[in-house]
Amino acid sequence: MNPVPTGLAAAGVLAATGAAVALVLPARWRSAAVGVATAGVGAAGAAAGVAAVSGHGWRAEYPDVLPLAGVSLAVDPLAGWFLLLTGAVAVVVGVYAIGYAGRGGHGPGARGPLALLPVFVAAMLLVPAAADVPTFLLAWELTAVTSLLLVLVEHRHGPAVLPAGLWYAVMTQAGFVTILIGLVWLAAAAGDPSFAAIQDAAGGLSGPVRGGVFVLCVAGFAAKAGAVPLHPWLPRAHAEAPAHVSALMSAAMVKLGVYGIVRLGFDLLGGGPRWWWLALGAVGMLSALYGILQAAVATDLKKLLAFSTSENVGLILLGLAAAGLLASAGQPAVAAVALAAALLHAANHAGFKALLFCGAGSVLRGTGVRDLDRLGGLSRRMPATTALVCVGALGAAALPLGNGFVSEWLLLQALLHQATDAGTLWTVVAPVAVAVVALTAGVGVATFVKVVGTGFLARPRGEEAAAARESPPSMVAGMVLAAAACCALAVLPALAGPALDRVTAGLRAGPRPFEGGAVDLRLAGVGSTIAPLWIAAGVVGLAVATAVMARLAGRPRRRAAAWDCGDGPLTARMEYTATSFAEPLQRVFDDVLAPEQDVDVTPAAESAYLVRSVQYRRRLPDRIEARLYRPLIAAVEVAGRAARGLATGSVHRYLAYMLAALILVLFAAAVR
Repeated sequence: MNPVPTGLAAAGVLAATGAAVALVLPARWRSAAVGVATAGVGAAGAAAGVAAVSGHGWRAEYPDVLPLAGVSLAVDPLAGWFLLLTGAVAVVVGVYAIGYAGRGGHGPGARGPLALLPVFVAAMLLVPAAADVPTFLLAWELTAVTSLLLVLVEHRHGPAVLPAGLWYAVMTQAGFVTILIGLVWLAAAAGDPSFAAIQDAAGGLSGPVRGGVFVLCVAGFAAKAGAVPLHPWLPRAHAEAPAHVSALMSAAMVKLGVYGIVRLGFDLLGGGPRWWWLALGAVGMLSALYGILQAAVATDLKKLLAFSTSENVGLILLGLAAAGLLASAGQPAVAAVALAAALLHAANHAGFKALLFCGAGSVLRGTGVRDLDRLGGLSRRMPATTALVCVGALGAAALPLGNGFVSEWLLLQALLHQATDAGTLWTVVAPVAVAVVALTAGVGVATFVKVVGTGFLARPRGEEAAAARESPPSMVAGMVLAAAACCALAVLPALAGPALDRVTAGLRAGPRPFEGGAVDLRLAGVGSTIAPLWIAAGVVGLAVATAVMARLAGRPRRRAAAWDCGDGPLTARMEYTATSFAEPLQRVFDDVLAPEQDVDVTPAAESAYLVRSVQYRRRLPDRIEARLYRPLIAAVEVAGRAARGLATGSVHRYLAYMLAALILVLFAAAVR
């Protein structure tokens, strides 16, 4: 029996069951039942993904499910990779949600939000399983609608939730329209909406059709992925959504945009000219740099993590662009390594970002705040959360022993190992891309040192942090699952090698990127090897040996007060805040970030020479949003006000509008 359809069917049944029990069970049992059902949906989807990347393909047609189009499903290794990724994140979130949503009442523990949670996961699983254009668009829109409703869950508790939902709705629907136009155009040109027929017909399509479809669809997929400059919805929606929803959106949903680009560019269209990949690479580099700079200066913990998502999506897009460029330059072996690096980084990002957003939710539940300037000292009050967040921060900083390090190392190998006949264009592009990866890595380290140092270490800088309490066991258990996945990907990435080999082979991206080995990760295309397990063993062994030698050879330890320069006991006011920590970095990139500062001096009533108060304000607005979207919104508002004159209430005028539209349609048909 093929395990792929069994897993997908089980996921559908569990999603329907979870939604039903959320509507009927009392609050006491509701979150536990829905959490278990959501974890079950994820486990079933992950099992189907494992089967698919192990070589079990599957295809099925259900013509009677939807009128006219029906439903067509197929799972290949590429779809299986994203099923595995999405399902694993859902398992973590399902366990975590038992405690996070266990308070009932309005918000995450209400009946509606809990009923939507397993449906959202099932919709995300349906996207990579779709095998034709109508099914794909249906699953894509179902994902968008359910996620929007989940973003709006806490609209009664925060004034920023509704604007965040509006931004997300507009951006995601605009992206859906471009995907709709692009895929319908592609299906019409191919003469059939099925992906298999499009693959067969893609080689005979004209250049303008292929290029137009690629630009339209990639714009929509990049908007879903949160790539710059289509990112303004992401820091708003991720920050205002409940933590478990933020984890699902950042760790799993944005990867569907990556999946769409890979499926379209490498599978349906079978590659394309260099300008496709140059444009995608430019978007990736811009997203990586701008995202990590915004994260470095952010003080809101969830917004910081959201901007970090834009950065990591940029690195993934850069890997895909490098794969496309190298393939077009006649370097299929290195192209396969670049594609594998992008797909592995998607999995790594899913692991550490799910962990970090769950950690942010734990902090918010334990303190009631997410401002790093008001936190601190959580390592004593919330030791489990602190340790688990450190695991996620190590991965996000792409340092050795973190899972993000391995995939970024793979990307650098693909960028650095170029053949002499790769062409002048690649010779120019590769050093720029390497510089971007290096810069984002360095700023990323500073960013997550800031998160751990100012948010969890030192002394509490607010009453909320001083009174923090550890999260319930189910929330900690969910984070432990995510941390275990991060550690496995960090020390044994070679276990993912066979799956990635099958994915790249199915996409005809080149030869296998990896050679055999359960511990060492050996790259077939570039002749490089890395052994993260031995690196981790060496680092841990050296640390243990140093501690033992210090204990055996040193004098007995004594407790004494730290030297305080004769200034008395240290206080929280003497510590770095997140703002002051990022100040030097902000000054370096002032021209990019364009901070806004204002000093308001209020004189005394008795005399203008006496000052009653001085108020200093500093803002770091999103410069792209201010320069690109604010003028666009203003223009739309002006057009909307002007359009009111068209609706006068006159029936004769409305009939004239209809007649004019009919004449235009007839004229266009006659010309055609």
